[in-house]
Amino acid sequence: MPIYVYWGEDDFAIEKAIAMLRDRILDPQWISFNYSSFPPDQADAAIQGLNQVMTPTFGAGGRLVWLINTTLFQHCPENVLAELLRSLPVTPENSFLLLTSRNKPDERLKSTKLLKQFATEFREFPLIPPWKTELLVQSVNQAAQSVGIKLTANTAQLLAESVGNDTRLLYNELEKLRLYAQGSNKPLDIDTVTKLVRNTTQNSLQLAAAIRTGDTAKALTTLADLINASEPGLRIVATLIGQFRTWLWVKIMIESGERNQQAIAQAADIGNPKRIYFLQQEIRLLSVQQLISCLPLLLELEVSLKQGASEMSTLQTKIIELCQVCRGNSQSNIKA
Repeated sequence: MPIYVYWGEDDFAIEKAIAMLRDRILDPQWISFNYSSFPPDQADAAIQGLNQVMTPTFGAGGRLVWLINTTLFQHCPENVLAELLRSLPVTPENSFLLLTSRNKPDERLKSTKLLKQFATEFREFPLIPPWKTELLVQSVNQAAQSVGIKLTANTAQLLAESVGNDTRLLYNELEKLRLYAQGSNKPLDIDTVTKLVRNTTQNSLQLAAAIRTGDTAKALTTLADLINASEPGLRIVATLIGQFRTWLWVKIMIESGERNQQAIAQAADIGNPKRIYFLQQEIRLLSVQQLISCLPLLLELEVSLKQGASEMSTLQTKIIELCQVCRGNSQSNIKA
């Protein structure tokens, strides 16, 4: 039996993969007979799904059974594991089992090992970290190619900055651009993209930049814009933590005397070594100690938000503290 396991936080990419799977497996005239989905809150969803997948296909096409957001990769009762061991080797060839989960499968579980052993496709759909700009640009170019529009390097960069790692928003904006450019073989210029793409000029990386320079007023204004644009607080914090960790690694490597950009990029988990020069310029006025001091504040902020603290006021308080840390020595460095 072909088994497909899709997991990760990029819900839109998973939805697209599932749609392609349905179109390939199911005959449109027999969908109501051969397609079943089981939500996680349904009693005995896994057992019912396995029973369903054992049922021979009706009419043309194949059978697809989908266990939605299954917990089998985090916890698998003994009776379900026994049913998996019994069913997987003898299921009809034209029956397909699809399992999806937002959480990473626990590789230690017997159920995970078993499903991975039988899986035709065991695939992760991760969200690209917002601070990995080169991967975001690469994702934009790949999506533009699949949609059928041409972008210049500058327009791809602008789109990446505008939509971040929101795959759904990216495809919505690309579809808008495709309709606008219909019939034209020329790459879209920067002015066109600026006018048509949703205005998201403030992003979490700009917030990190404002904090880095100790510009409290700009940081708070950028934060307000992000919150007004419905950017989740935890996502803002995740971006800040990633950016400050990157800056810290680069600063530590430079302070230790390392000059090889490739080595610095590898240590800081940066895909494009050419970015090192620009990162060096960004942290020129900051010390290692300042960057180290920022991380506990960011982790405290993350914990507070996860414990249900008031989002806006907690973010504002910690951002003011972060700006004060970054403003400390950088101001004396400027005067010097």
